[in-house]
Amino acid sequence: MLPLMPNLVRVEPVALLPTQAGCAVFLGDGNKTIVFYIDPGVGASINASLSSQLPARPLTHDLFLLSLEAFGAKISRAVIVRMEQEVYYARLIVEAENEIMERKIVELDARPSDCLALAVRCGAPFYVVRELWDTLQDMSGVLDEMRKESGTEEGGAPDLGIL
Repeated sequence: MLPLMPNLVRVEPVALLPTQAGCAVFLGDGNKTIVFYIDPGVGASINASLSSQLPARPLTHDLFLLSLEAFGAKISRAVIVRMEQEVYYARLIVEAENEIMERKIVELDARPSDCLALAVRCGAPFYVVRELWDTLQDMSGVLDEMRKESGTEEGGAPDLGIL
């Protein structure tokens, strides 16, 4: 179990909804929901993983995880660390330990969408830096409105089947 990290807020996917330009990803902590927009391909990848669909051949995110595993590495967590001009920035934390080297932790710059696609595949936790989280507007109302427009119900599991 990860140590207590008071400067991080753990979030989970709440909904993945189609938009005219791609996909809206809603992340929440049970009290507040934020949203960011991603391209439809990554949205489909996240959707497939969350709904336990196994592709016939490895997709790009699967290939990355298989490569990490081959080198004795795994994703320990992903963190959205900042937002600039309405663009979120994230870090992917990878831990490696094998017969050649001692334990090593690597922090990689990554898109939040790719971090989420990887995290949901391997069960790694997803966080937002608390200082950023506290400045972000609660988008629960936007989510409710989008659900009404798309005809899906409020609450419950992520809206997975509508990408």
